[in-house]
Formats: sequence, C-alpha cells, structure tokens
Amino acid sequence: MKKIKKVVGFVSLIILVFWVSITLWAEGKGPKKSWSLGNVASPQKALIVYDPDPLYNLDEQISRSLGQALADKGMHVRVVSVKKAMELENTSYTLYVFCANTYNWRPDWALSNFIDKKVILTNKNVVAITLGSGSTEASQQALEKLILSKGALLFDSRSLWLLKPNDESKPKESNVAVSVSMAYSWGQEIAGRMAVKD
Repeated sequence: MKKIKKVVGFVSLIILVFWVSITLWAEGKGPKKSWSLGNVASPQKALIVYDPDPLYNLDEQISRSLGQALADKGMHVRVVSVKKAMELENTSYTLYVFCANTYNWRPDWALSNFIDKKVILTNKNVVAITLGSGSTEASQQALEKLILSKGALLFDSRSLWLLKPNDESKPKESNVAVSVSMAYSWGQEIAGRMAVKD
C-alpha cells in the first residue's frame, strides 16, 4: 500500500510540475507586433489588443480579420500585441477590442493584466473576444467581469474555438478559416452598430 501511495504521489508531482511549466510558458508575453489598418484621419479609431499564443496564431488572425472589417467600414484600426500596446501613448479610442486566449479556464495573464493596470476604460465601448480549444464559457465570463470592473461599456462579447466547430453547418471547412471569416463578418456588424450609435 505504501509503495502504491509513493508511486501515485510521484506521478502526481510530475504531472503538477509539467502543468505549471506549460502554464508559465504559455502565459508569457509574446513578441511585439503591430499593424495600422484603414484611414489614419478617420475620427473613428479602434484599438485591438491580443497576446500572441506560442503554439497557434488564431488570436492574431482573428484580431487582424476583425480589424480589417472595421477598417473596410471607415475606421482607423491599430492591431497590437500586449508588449507593443505597453509602449503606446494613452490615446483615447472610439472602440477597444480585447482578444484573450484561454488557459486553465481563464483569460491569459498578459492581456488581463494590461486591461486591469494599463488602460483607462471608463465609459469606453469595449468588445471582448475569448478564444479556446473548446468550451470557453468560464473564461469569457471572467473577461467580461474584468472589463466591466473597469467601468467600461461592454459593447459585445463572443467566444471562438480552435478545435470545437464554430459553425456546425461547415463541418468540412477548416475551423480556423471559419473562425477568421466569422470574425470579419462580426467586425462589419460592430462597425455598423457603432455608426448607428454615433
């Protein structure tokens, strides 16, 4: 019995060390990245912030696709990684979009810390995007709660999945391609609603 307990304890310790190591690696801030889309002179300005995932770049693809849709509708859009966003001047944007990866059922640390400590969102329109391999409900709720705690106006919030189908009617299409297409359509919808709101 003692031997079994030792083996179980040892295996549990190895799993814990592996899990913590993977979490710390995945949660680290990604590289500086930045894109400027649309008409710089536009009075409608959007900031899209994400932290690059070390394995998949779904977050980048979603952010750029949604950003391109906003730009195509007349907005000036900055798409930036968290590291790059830390260097930006404290400019006021018409719309803020935060794209969070899900790790351990919560939005990634880098983006969460940026929202919590580095940006003023009082009465600002904010869109939340939560990405994950499968179900991201808990992470999406945590991201929304964080945004609302900053006094922001939650303009919209959706989750997209890397592995679980985002559109059951397109089972043979790449889920990433479907997600990117959905992000573009969503961006057009957001731009239309922003125009009506103004």
